[in-house]
Amino acid sequence: MYPICSTSSGKRPHDAGREYLVETVEPKKGNGATAMKSCLVVDDSKVVRMVARRILQGLEFEIEEAADGQQALDACQKKLPDAILLDWNMPVMNGIEFLRALRKMPGGDAPIVVFCTTENDLQHIQEAITSGANEYIMKPFDSDIIATKFQQVGLI
Repeated sequence: MYPICSTSSGKRPHDAGREYLVETVEPKKGNGATAMKSCLVVDDSKVVRMVARRILQGLEFEIEEAADGQQALDACQKKLPDAILLDWNMPVMNGIEFLRALRKMPGGDAPIVVFCTTENDLQHIQEAITSGANEYIMKPFDSDIIATKFQQVGLI
């Protein structure tokens, strides 16, 4: 929702001594502007979260961050994102524990989850996919890798 300011006389809002009317306008959907998709970036590294934020904002995602699986679960209980970029090894609750808990939540099957981790052996990849991950990318990553994976899963 965007506030629209005008005056009762139709003059610009900075005109002194005027009475202002404020109305709220919903953003257009459908053929007009579409709402931004949201992505929750879950990683215990602040640097990784910052890099992912910059890449995803460039892809026109609204970003939320969590430093561990429990923070991510708390965020998802408030509002489920469209996508989750998820690290494996984190304190408090690791990525695979978070993913299993997410998929059990009402609506928890909806977010597209892309694991982003240094764990590159086949056993970890299979465990992530069987636990509900949609895709898997290796660290380090760059904007091309994220864009390609997000395109493959239909996010962009």
